[in-house]
Amino acid sequence: MQAPDQADAQRGVLWGLQRRLLLLLLLPLGMLGLLSGVLHYQSAGNIAQQQDQRLQKLIPLLADSVVVTARAGERLAGRENGEPIEAQRPGLVLLLAPPVEEFLKEQEGYAAYAILDANGVPLLGDTWLPTVLPSTTEPEFLSVVEGGITYRVVAQRSGSAAGDLILMLADGSDARQQWLHSVLLRVLLPNLLLLLVAGVGVTWAVSRAMRPLLDLKLAVERRSPRDLSPIDGEHAPAEVRPLVLALNRLFGLVNAQSEAQRRFVADAAHQLRTPLAGLQSQVEAWAQASRSATAGDSIALPVEQVRRLRDATRRTSQLANQLLALSRADAASADTQPLQQVDLRELSENILALYLDQAADKQIDLGLEALPALARGHAWLLRELLINLVDNAIKYTPCGGSVTLRCGQSLSASGAREAWLEVEDDGPGIPAHEIDKALQRFYRVPGTAGEGNGLGLAIADEIARTHHTQLNLRPGAQGRGLCIRVRLEGAH
Repeated sequence: MQAPDQADAQRGVLWGLQRRLLLLLLLPLGMLGLLSGVLHYQSAGNIAQQQDQRLQKLIPLLADSVVVTARAGERLAGRENGEPIEAQRPGLVLLLAPPVEEFLKEQEGYAAYAILDANGVPLLGDTWLPTVLPSTTEPEFLSVVEGGITYRVVAQRSGSAAGDLILMLADGSDARQQWLHSVLLRVLLPNLLLLLVAGVGVTWAVSRAMRPLLDLKLAVERRSPRDLSPIDGEHAPAEVRPLVLALNRLFGLVNAQSEAQRRFVADAAHQLRTPLAGLQSQVEAWAQASRSATAGDSIALPVEQVRRLRDATRRTSQLANQLLALSRADAASADTQPLQQVDLRELSENILALYLDQAADKQIDLGLEALPALARGHAWLLRELLINLVDNAIKYTPCGGSVTLRCGQSLSASGAREAWLEVEDDGPGIPAHEIDKALQRFYRVPGTAGEGNGLGLAIADEIARTHHTQLNLRPGAQGRGLCIRVRLEGAH
């Protein structure tokens, strides 16, 4: 299960690229849609202009359709409000020219005409058309809305056999008035559908195309800080391969620098161990001889100075050993080596045997409460961890105190099997506000009695983190001393 910050980072990468691709894709599509709308409007304007020209050409034919008869009171055919009517028009009869009749049939329901006299009095046709009185013989165009339909109307004053008449033709199929509806169906809806499909397609394509990059990101995130091995770039896309090569070069440089530093610390600690061990053996022999010498001997050895020299030699030797252990805990091989099955009970018994004499010198009750426990880890690192914890407990516990070493196996809150190690003492303990600092290297809690280098807990904490866990520090029994527990992955 991904952590929230990893999931947010992954969504951030996807959404950032998706937004950019969508913007780069939708912006040209939007411009194309706008251009298509402009072109469609221009096309509608051209069609409307052709309709105006057609109406203008039909006006003279409508004038020629008016015939004067000799008989007055003849019943004449006409239309009013779109319906055919018969009217008494003395001396006039309307014989529609074929082009005009064809126009009215083609645009049935969307066409109208009217014939008025020179003063604007309707003579024939639809009475709802507005009264237009052109002052010249030039045609005049206007738009009229009737019954929810916008009509393009042409009115022209023209001479005829019946005298000076005003002729009007109306066409309700004006393309400029219907262009919005046409653009909505032919331009906007297809473009919106195209944008929707493009958005879904880009989201899917980005998810598929970015999967190798996201896999690379997750592979880098899941790595331990100590794992500087090269990344496999054979399966990476060609565009990502330069990034993989650059990361591998960086890992190589960092690894070389870290390895040089580790070698220096390890070599220095190793080189110090041999002369310090010889020096310590000589000082120990000197101290033994000084204790057996009597006051009357010709060579009286300064016992106090020898003791101080011995203690200093011991501290220096211990520091070299701790530096070597810290270097080994920092080694990159700890993460690359496979985990082993470690018997914590056997390990605790071995460590207990090492510190029995040191505990007896301070009259410390060193006890063991060991239950069968198997853990997965690095045996040599867990040994160093336990040595540092027990050494610290004995060192800082006053004379006559007690130190208890425990181990066991149990189930975690999630139901997983886990093993644990615990060292408890009744010494001065560590204040709660100093616990975090106590895990730092070369840090000693102010006011702590005894001598030390401030590396014991730091080494133990480093080894715990190598095993993907941490030290749990809390007060000992009845609030006295310190109890340190480390939980490990259990083994079957």
